[in-house]
Amino acid sequence: MKLVDELKSKKDELATWRQHLHANPEIAYEEKDTSNFVAAKLESFGVEVHGGFGGTGLVGVIHGNQGDPASGNAIGLRADMDALPMSEETNLTYASQRPGRMHACGHDGHTTMLLAAARHFAQTRKFHGTIYCIFQPAEEGGNAGARSMIDDGLFEKFHMDSVWGMHNWPGLEVGRAVAHCGPAMAGADIFILTIEGKGGHAAMPHLTRDPVAAAGLCIVALQTLISRQLDPFDHALISLTKLDAGSAYNVIPANATIGGTLRTMEADTRLRMIRDIEAVAQNAAATVGCNVSMELRPGYPPTLNHEVDALFARDIIADMLGPNGLETGMKPVMGAEDFSFMLNQKPGAYIWLGAGLESENLHSPHFDFNDEILTIGASLWVRLAESKLAQTR
Repeated sequence: MKLVDELKSKKDELATWRQHLHANPEIAYEEKDTSNFVAAKLESFGVEVHGGFGGTGLVGVIHGNQGDPASGNAIGLRADMDALPMSEETNLTYASQRPGRMHACGHDGHTTMLLAAARHFAQTRKFHGTIYCIFQPAEEGGNAGARSMIDDGLFEKFHMDSVWGMHNWPGLEVGRAVAHCGPAMAGADIFILTIEGKGGHAAMPHLTRDPVAAAGLCIVALQTLISRQLDPFDHALISLTKLDAGSAYNVIPANATIGGTLRTMEADTRLRMIRDIEAVAQNAAATVGCNVSMELRPGYPPTLNHEVDALFARDIIADMLGPNGLETGMKPVMGAEDFSFMLNQKPGAYIWLGAGLESENLHSPHFDFNDEILTIGASLWVRLAESKLAQTR
């Protein structure tokens, strides 16, 4: 494993940074303390800092000393900073000190890895061009901090030729990493079906149009969209997660709602499934005289790695971690990631970094980032950025 020597010697210090962030989690668009911590570190490294992107997001700008920076290319490296609105159950000495807030996805580690890489870049500057270290708020919960940073002019102010993301990945061995060619994660949309019937007395159902019965028919019918109406070689997932109807045991309500998510890998499939969900629900509810309308809340698009950049990342992974360090057999997952907004605008790739086979699952109240991979992730950022900028001279 060819880690950066200077980073290997900083392992304990990086763990201290990470554990400080873990103990002080902040959720989407509230990451003021986290942003201040990051800005203070970057400034202490001599890095030019720009704030105000997506509210609490910021960008560290580092110019290389190998020639005129203005004549070189530029690369963006992104780390997410936000925590989740959930309670921690780890009993760690550095467990969350903020009730109902927890770093259960490892964003504390992602921030630390990029900070460590930024310090190395600032100290050495042995590259041609510019590295932009992007510290992003609000990845979790559909809050789209990546889109907010873009809307605030991220790519207009900082002209990057490519952009890259990295996420720790439980279930993959430490010392291994993945860079998918093409889809890495799905797009996710929320839909809400409102069933309109006619309420009345539970003892006289023949005088009503029962939306609860209609909801049951809709639920059964919607399950066939994937199993019987979608090409088995396509990828989509419908999860019905909310059902709301009624307020009394002896009253048939006038309305009911069904909520859920649609996850897809392809734009055409997404559009077809949105259309079909509404049509199938309307047809099912019509059998008991009810009407259905659908509200769609668009979420994150699919995370699609650019093939050339994914292959480049694979070469860096194999060179740094060894041939066995490159995992190529892991399939994409149906979870969503707002780094997809950045990849829709710029070439690049999203990398999964092994967090260990015994690591707790992401979003678990027992999750803790594996500090053993801090120097691996930081070294991977260094090797990738310096190699990419050398390649594009």
